[in-house]
Amino acid sequence: MDGSGDLRALAARTRPLRVAVVTETYPPEINGVAMTLGHLVRGLMCRGHTIELVRPRQRDAEVPAQRPRLEEVLVRGMAIPRYDALKLGLPARSLLLRHWQSTPPDIVHLVTEGPLGWSAVSAARALGLPVSSDFHTNFHSYTSHYGIGWLRRPVTSYLRRLHNKCLCTIVPTPDLRDDLGALGFRNLLIVARGVDTELFNPGRRDPILRQSWRASASDPVALFVSRIAPEKNMDLVLETYEAMRHANPRVKLVVVGDGPERLRLQQRYPDAIFAGTRHGSDLAAHYASSDIFLFPSLTETYGNVTVEALASGLAVVAFDYAAARQHIRHGENGVTVPAGDREGFVRAAIALMSDSGRRVRLGDAARASMVRVDWQHIVGEFESALTDLVARHEGDDFAHACA
Repeated sequence: MDGSGDLRALAARTRPLRVAVVTETYPPEINGVAMTLGHLVRGLMCRGHTIELVRPRQRDAEVPAQRPRLEEVLVRGMAIPRYDALKLGLPARSLLLRHWQSTPPDIVHLVTEGPLGWSAVSAARALGLPVSSDFHTNFHSYTSHYGIGWLRRPVTSYLRRLHNKCLCTIVPTPDLRDDLGALGFRNLLIVARGVDTELFNPGRRDPILRQSWRASASDPVALFVSRIAPEKNMDLVLETYEAMRHANPRVKLVVVGDGPERLRLQQRYPDAIFAGTRHGSDLAAHYASSDIFLFPSLTETYGNVTVEALASGLAVVAFDYAAARQHIRHGENGVTVPAGDREGFVRAAIALMSDSGRRVRLGDAARASMVRVDWQHIVGEFESALTDLVARHEGDDFAHACA
């Protein structure tokens, strides 16, 4: 070799890329995957890369966007049972083959694992395009919460086969990397997730909002933000609230989000405040106007709401895994409890409720710890991962051509 392969790899690392992003959810849809992807796409565009966004139509009459550095390819989709606001992308292999033959991307990045994603990986591999993927949702863990635990093994097998067809799968934490590695997933790469510290900050605390909750300045307010669904361990949130209320009848619980369990739980707990779905500055005000964040979910790949609560200056109680394990130093900027220790979770919440000085100290430290977890840094890591994969792929192609 005369070094030409190294020069080609260097060029791949420095030139603007055309990245085909395949996803079944995207803003303005409200969920952790869409939020994360929105930040990454905007960040890559700001760095000079062009994004080709392949996704299902969110509305029947929707027209694909064509803007500088953003092009959309809209495909057919169908509603997901119990997730009415989201679409499952239907297979589009033939469409993508034709499109990528005429306008090939430098890399295809798979975000979600439905039929659209599988067909995109198939089309990309048929054309010799490099493919990377993200692992956002523990679908194999969800099966036990919906009475279909017998599907856990086939769902795991499906996810493993799909992700192992990619050059790498990006995960947000070392714990998830280790868990997936034990299940046979290969080529796992850690790229953390960020938080918008300008949006989520203690300065958005709103006394008028607290008044609407019938909370005085001294009344402790506990907050839960998530989809209201079985896999989020909502029963423990409400069990904790009952125990807190027994110790202090002035405590309030605010639940932000929507989902299949909302009506049942709202009827069962009429004293809790079910605020529905919130976003933007309104969501940020709900965080900052609370005092304690309760997050007992055990099915997260990361848990964006945990870092949003930390950035908002809340005292967080969470199980010791995912984002909480990565960012909370127990007793310094939050409280973590061994995963699955329900009694410990309740005790930790009651202890925080009873000590306003400790809540303030933990909240101040939580905010300080999040200032460094900005999206600009995370986008840079994601960009490096993609450009390195393109360089590696082009280097391999050049080596094969010269062999």
